[in-house]
Amino acid sequence: MISTNLLLKRGYAKHLCYILVTFISFSIHGQATYETLPPDFIKTVEFFGSSNEFSGTPILALNETLTLKFDDLTASESDYYYEIEHFNFDWTPSRLSKNEYLEGFDDIRLFDFKNSYTTLQPYTHYELNLPNANTRRLKVSGNYMIKIFNTDRQLLFSRKFIVYNNLVDVDMTIRRSRNLNFIEKKQVVNFEIGRDDFIFRNPNQTVNTVILKNNDFSTAIYNLKPQFTQGNKLIYRYDEEASFWGGNEYHNFDNKDIRQGTSRINRVELDDLYNSILYPNFVRQGQAYTFYPDINGAFRINSMQGNDKDIESEYARVHFELQSNKDLNGGELHLYGRFNNYILDDTTLMKRDKNQNNKFTNTLLLKQGFYNYKYVYLDSKGNFDEGFVSGNHDETENDYTVLVYYREIGARYDKVIGLGHENSRNIIN
Repeated sequence: MISTNLLLKRGYAKHLCYILVTFISFSIHGQATYETLPPDFIKTVEFFGSSNEFSGTPILALNETLTLKFDDLTASESDYYYEIEHFNFDWTPSRLSKNEYLEGFDDIRLFDFKNSYTTLQPYTHYELNLPNANTRRLKVSGNYMIKIFNTDRQLLFSRKFIVYNNLVDVDMTIRRSRNLNFIEKKQVVNFEIGRDDFIFRNPNQTVNTVILKNNDFSTAIYNLKPQFTQGNKLIYRYDEEASFWGGNEYHNFDNKDIRQGTSRINRVELDDLYNSILYPNFVRQGQAYTFYPDINGAFRINSMQGNDKDIESEYARVHFELQSNKDLNGGELHLYGRFNNYILDDTTLMKRDKNQNNKFTNTLLLKQGFYNYKYVYLDSKGNFDEGFVSGNHDETENDYTVLVYYREIGARYDKVIGLGHENSRNIIN
């Protein structure tokens, strides 16, 4: 399966919307919906539910809260507005009218904003919490999108989120591949769906599933069908069809103390902004696995220089360096992580140093905090390889999630009726 991030190849990324892998994984009917990338002056989009402290694509229960944060580097206290839309499993617009899925109103201005304080890079920090006095409740489960507009009704950016209702249990098991060629490199997700008081009707047509690794929708596996049933349970025991490359643990850096180097930051320089120069990274492909704790690609904003991390955190130029002698064969190396929603574009491209052929560098403007990242390979045909630099190991610690969608016969939208979580620390043969 080709990752949709690959559609955002260098030279085109700023003119294309982020297309979820859903749209190329199976046949769809109707107009597919795109996730719009923010402009350059919008930074640090944090999007999370009350049960998850790390930003990503939120997956939350009907009674949970949702938080969106972002910074506007123009620091002009602009007026921005939000709208919420509901979608089917395949991210085509659902047939529900707004009052069927939303209690209250949207198309409301963002009132909660404040300017940065004593920072070298000025910015205005915006925050939206749902539900609120205007948007009081999401009535139904399913796929949603929040859209942010400016005063001219131009779409600034959009992000997807998913709301579920806990109607069925999802029991998951992480296994090593049964294919001996991949037994030390892949992780397989087996799962069962069901509950004694829930009866599936025609599940091959009414049930859809999504399997996620580390909340990364660009590598998700869509629409596996149950292989057989046991009473009220649907059984999924695929091998290759439900397998993920194990990958490797993420690199990290922490510049919450913006003036000090750390075990990951070689030195700090100051010009108009702080510069965090990281120690070089090296190719890990072909090396033995070493456990290194990470937060599976996520990031967390933090600062030691103030009491309010949202407005007192500095923006720093973070300098990345990779040492690699591998033949790229016309392909590219990119930075990868949840800091930009796993997008590959001009900003994540690692550029070869003119004086050192085995040295690749990049610089990103990032808000202070703790970040996970890794290097991935994009070949000349748009094929994505997570293990080209980092390698793949069955021991790698990864979080897996299964989402269960159900459209009852005659219904007008896809419900999300179940959610399962499991970690590969519990992998078995």
